[in-house]
Amino acid sequence: MCTGFSTFGYVNAWGVRLSILLSSEVVMAILQQVFQAYYEGTLLKDLDSSKIAWIGSVQYSLVFMPGLITGRMFDIGYFKLPFFLANTLLVVATFLVAQCTQYWHFLLCQGFAIGLACGTIFGPSMGIIGHWFRRRRGLALGIMATGFSIGGTVIPITAPNLINAVRFPWTMRIIAFILMFVLGIANLTLKRRLPPANVSGGILNLKAFRSAPYTIWFIASFIAFLGLYTVLTYISVSAAAYGISADTSFYMVSIVNASSRIGRIVAGIFIDRIGAVNYFGPATIITAGLTYVWPFARILPSMIIVAIIYGFSSGAYASSFLTPIFELGEIGDLGRRTGMTMSVAALGALAGPPISGAIHTVTGGFEVVGYYAGSTILLAVVLMFVVRHLVLGTLRGKF
Repeated sequence: MCTGFSTFGYVNAWGVRLSILLSSEVVMAILQQVFQAYYEGTLLKDLDSSKIAWIGSVQYSLVFMPGLITGRMFDIGYFKLPFFLANTLLVVATFLVAQCTQYWHFLLCQGFAIGLACGTIFGPSMGIIGHWFRRRRGLALGIMATGFSIGGTVIPITAPNLINAVRFPWTMRIIAFILMFVLGIANLTLKRRLPPANVSGGILNLKAFRSAPYTIWFIASFIAFLGLYTVLTYISVSAAAYGISADTSFYMVSIVNASSRIGRIVAGIFIDRIGAVNYFGPATIITAGLTYVWPFARILPSMIIVAIIYGFSSGAYASSFLTPIFELGEIGDLGRRTGMTMSVAALGALAGPPISGAIHTVTGGFEVVGYYAGSTILLAVVLMFVVRHLVLGTLRGKF
């Protein structure tokens, strides 16, 4: 930890860990694509899968896209007020989703408003980790990512049961009340450690692209997210299409996220020891392989196996893809580099699920969807290892 061995620093660092865990938990809980299958079967059943997928893809993309602005604001010292306003927007928008009845209602409230709020929460949280942790940064990122999987495991299990018990509107209101409580704790404990950086320039740092490693990593992030959320978005849809009951198919997302929770913790431990790419590079190759295999898992046992392995392996990259950026420039400019990378990843997350949905609509199956998504992930892995070679210049070494 950057704070040394002082009791004050140690306690504050653990307070930051708790806040990051809680805020990331609610971000991923509200973002989960568990509602994709529900909307397809009920509220928006007259629309095709590709169009409905835009709700979730806009959400996911906006988690990353505001990083371009919030990263710069964080660098120059603005954190508490934007964080509080984003928390407020998230709670209000969640209450509004309960009142939605038409497609454009969901797209506006759940896609744009909730996505923007989550992005304004998520981006600065990454910068906070950079402030408080250095030696155990990977573990801190793993703890943050664990919050993603906790939220992503609990909501897909509880939401269908709540919908059956109290219907959809009150399900969203209950989620909103939970958000109020959890984000209140995060607002009280999350704080910066370092003073604002005296860095000139606007929200973009185009000079960063003079670095070939950063530029290639930037491109790889976009390509990876074109395919990364496809399985998470459509695994419950494919399960239902293959004859699995609606109640059971809902749990596919929870299985992925429960396994991802373990994968993210393990990644955080090993990344500190052997390097980010050294660990999540091979893990992401497995993710690509499982994306190819997923459409051919057509009975419940094989679906569960795919969900478990996919969740574990994909959790490594999802939790740590920004980690190498800490080493690709000065810490004072970390917010802008992170923000630019998050923004281009947002474009991939925005386009990926609808492209997959369009392929599914045209082909009538999930096989070509798996080929598309798996290939984008595999190409991204190749670019990751190119960056590793440019930085280290050798096959061995920590990166």
